[in-house]
Amino acid sequence: MSEKSEKDNKAFQSYLDNIKAKTGMTPAEFRKAAQAKGFVFPGTKAGEVVQWLQADYDVGRGHAMAIYGVLSSPGGKPKTKDSLDGLFAGNKAAWRKPFDVLVAKVSKFGPDVEVGAGKTYVTLVRGAKKFGIVQMTGERMDIGIKRKGVAPTERFEAAGSWNAMVTHRVHISDAKQIDADVISWLKQAYDAA
Repeated sequence: MSEKSEKDNKAFQSYLDNIKAKTGMTPAEFRKAAQAKGFVFPGTKAGEVVQWLQADYDVGRGHAMAIYGVLSSPGGKPKTKDSLDGLFAGNKAAWRKPFDVLVAKVSKFGPDVEVGAGKTYVTLVRGAKKFGIVQMTGERMDIGIKRKGVAPTERFEAAGSWNAMVTHRVHISDAKQIDADVISWLKQAYDAA
């Protein structure tokens, strides 16, 4: 296993540990509860599971998606590296290197920085608290930053309906735009998480 794969697996395990700390339940216990609710994997849609987990266990969407990922994966554990690779497929491949540079900088914030891959974006988490997200298109990388109470600027616009889990969004159309300002905003979001 590569060092990066090992780090991704540790980050995902830490995410599951945070879910257990919040709910008192392990993935195996969530599987039993899901089966008792009549959910069948594969086959049950993510939205149904997320709604159930949010209503019954008061977990956020990111944590609910992590549990869904475990429940819907053969062997009970999704592979973060495979999920990350999928986010950079096709015309998004050009963003992989700038993303890796961004993660290297963000990882220096502290040992509790975690990176998680969802189906459409990457989460940046400190412990159990999300402080940023990253989403790629063929043309750009969007970085969402959670800084409650901070007014939007021309560059760091309000996230609005783009993603309710963050407060601000910055568009990156050139890797050079991942500059000290972006890192500073992410660091302040990390510090507040």
